[in-house]
Amino acid sequence: MGIGMATKKVTVTLDADQLAAIRALVEARSAGSVSAFVQHAVAVSLNDVAGWGALLASALDQTGGPLTPAERTWADDVLSKTRGKRKRTRGRAA
Repeated sequence: MGIGMATKKVTVTLDADQLAAIRALVEARSAGSVSAFVQHAVAVSLNDVAGWGALLASALDQTGGPLTPAERTWADDVLSKTRGKRKRTRGRAA
């Protein structure tokens, strides 16, 4: 976190095992505090999401841009049929 950046306190619910693992890292001095660990994890996750967004934008640019409404409708139709077939197949096999 940069100098002078505003922070806000929030309540976050974590799995008990995750919290125990974070606290063990803090105790082992691999993380400065639980808050520092969570701040770092959020920053990494936000960067990851931004990276995937940039990758998708680049792929779309290389392949003709975003889907047109007609292409999206076609894709939704094909995918909904595929999902329906999977459900029926699983139902028969069970």
